[in-house]
Amino acid sequence: MPIPALLTGLQLTDSAFPSGYYTLSHGLEGFQQARAVTPRTLPALLADLLRHSAGPADATALALTHRAVTEDDWDQVVAVERRLYATKLGREARQAAVRTGRQLLDLAGEVYGAPQTERYRALYRQGAVRGCQPVVAGVVHAGCGLTARQAVTCELFAFAASFVGAALRLRLTDHRRAQVVLHGAAPVIEETVEEALRRELPDLGGCVPVADVMAGRHERAEARLFAS
Repeated sequence: MPIPALLTGLQLTDSAFPSGYYTLSHGLEGFQQARAVTPRTLPALLADLLRHSAGPADATALALTHRAVTEDDWDQVVAVERRLYATKLGREARQAAVRTGRQLLDLAGEVYGAPQTERYRALYRQGAVRGCQPVVAGVVHAGCGLTARQAVTCELFAFAASFVGAALRLRLTDHRRAQVVLHGAAPVIEETVEEALRRELPDLGGCVPVADVMAGRHERAEARLFAS
């Protein structure tokens, strides 16, 4: 990987990057409120969400977007985003995707200024796209020179790191164990990346009924630390 592209990938996955990921638990808080996750089962929950939620949905959308941007097929970019948004059944999931995506879009224009980002921004102003984070990320990564495999890997790592960070704040782990969990997720991330790269548009969408139930309960919780 060229060093400028590597630095971009590192910057985008750094917890200090203000994309809004720190406001999300990726469903973990709902499981914690229902007492359906423990420190012992935390790694298995992360693996399941990677394989069946983030991988088939967001990571696949990112890969398809990256391919479409590389081929200068912006109609396909629009199609990917519309399908991704339609697969997000819960209100929290839709709002989180759009809120973090718009924040990334604003930052990318200021920080990177790639022409691909400006092309997407024009579609956004026209109302053709909503600004879903995985699609915006695909555009930004493609514009900054990362390959699709590198981009999907970066974003899935960011998901896992954010999930583990939420576990810390929910007191489901400590700092040392958190790093063990994150490193242990590496083979699942690698597997999920390869699956995402093989999917086509009709395959886009996760299947996580229990997580959807937990998200629905979380929306109605009296007290919440996270937005999702």
